[in-house]
Amino acid sequence: MKARSLRLRLALAGALAICLALALAGVGLTFLFERHVYRTLADDLDVEIRQVVGGLEIDPAGRIVLARPPQNARFDQPLSGLYWQISGPETQLRSRSLWDVRLVLPDDRLSEGQTHYHQIVGPGGKLLLAAERFVSFPARGKRLTARVVVGSDLTRLRQARDAFVADLAPGLGLLALVLALATWLQLSLGLKPLGRLRREIAETAGGQRRRLSEDAPSEVLPLVREVNELLDSQERALERARGRAADLAHGLKTPLAALAGDARLLRAAGQAEIAGSLDSIGETMRRHVERELARARVQAAGSRRGAEAVALKDVADALIRTLRKTEKGESLDFVNAAPGDFRLPIERVDLTEALGNLLDNAARHALSHVRVSCDAGAVLIDDDGPGLDPRDEEIARRRGGRLDSGGGAGLGLAITQDILDAYGWRMDFARSPLGGLQVRLSPA
Repeated sequence: MKARSLRLRLALAGALAICLALALAGVGLTFLFERHVYRTLADDLDVEIRQVVGGLEIDPAGRIVLARPPQNARFDQPLSGLYWQISGPETQLRSRSLWDVRLVLPDDRLSEGQTHYHQIVGPGGKLLLAAERFVSFPARGKRLTARVVVGSDLTRLRQARDAFVADLAPGLGLLALVLALATWLQLSLGLKPLGRLRREIAETAGGQRRRLSEDAPSEVLPLVREVNELLDSQERALERARGRAADLAHGLKTPLAALAGDARLLRAAGQAEIAGSLDSIGETMRRHVERELARARVQAAGSRRGAEAVALKDVADALIRTLRKTEKGESLDFVNAAPGDFRLPIERVDLTEALGNLLDNAARHALSHVRVSCDAGAVLIDDDGPGLDPRDEEIARRRGGRLDSGGGAGLGLAITQDILDAYGWRMDFARSPLGGLQVRLSPA
């Protein structure tokens, strides 16, 4: 897939968006889960601190004591991760789980009955979530105060978060895969009209269709209509060019015929030198005219590389019928072995011009047989004439080159070659199975 591929660009953009969205979702879900666990832990601490505060009493000596310790067994296990501490001017109590460690609390002002939450350093340097409450008791004419703290190791929170991330990652990976497949399917469906448009343009260029189908999405339809309008404009320009070429040929035919007639009259009157000069001038003019007409036809052919494919058999049959009416053609056996379904992506007029020149050459040099056939997508024109010496091939292809003394301007093969070049085809010469020349036309 090329770097300029629209599909690749959209796929990369989609993959980047999916990865970014899932990364943000993962971070967000982890944050929400951590907050949920944090709130749950805070709620548990609130329950524990209520139990501790509820167990406080004033003993006969006027001191704050914990008459009813909380029932959680972790308070009795050293360094269990769950601790309580009661501190005041005259009171220093702590759970067995704290062992000999004293929790250091931040300085803040507490209202009685209000719970504050802090993150403090606990035993072993571990981070604790601490719930703190201020309490006071009347005793012997004064009030005894204390700060009650219950703390829990946040290692549990981190472990729960890590476990959540470990469970979340495969799910996000699977979701990414599903979204990637969905994106690829979306791209395939979304770009399908462009693929069909590309095939239709290729078929138009190859001659299988003349216009693009307007059964296209609204986003593509303006482009389709612009291309169809361009094809219409090109076809109109082609027809005008053909018309001008025909008008030129018709307009010069009569003056050239008159010039040739004058040359015959002068020759009959004994002015052979002047007649020969007129014939030479007329021949030169005819060659120039035929060259320019051939050039116009070739240019028109180049503009019709998207022409509708034409059946070879139909064109060859029409040409053979015409050649059989000529003096030489009456004595030849023409065989058209082209399949009826074999079609060439060449405009009918251009194919008639190119194939007509080749059949005319074959008919002029053949002894008795001329055959048109197909082989692996190529067109073969065979005859049983003397053939073509490889050393003379360049002369035969040259514009104006002639290997015989027959009529014509020597432009037939050159015109044929130009037409084939315009459509991306080539012409090769070889020895024919009939004994003469074989001309092979095939895609370049």
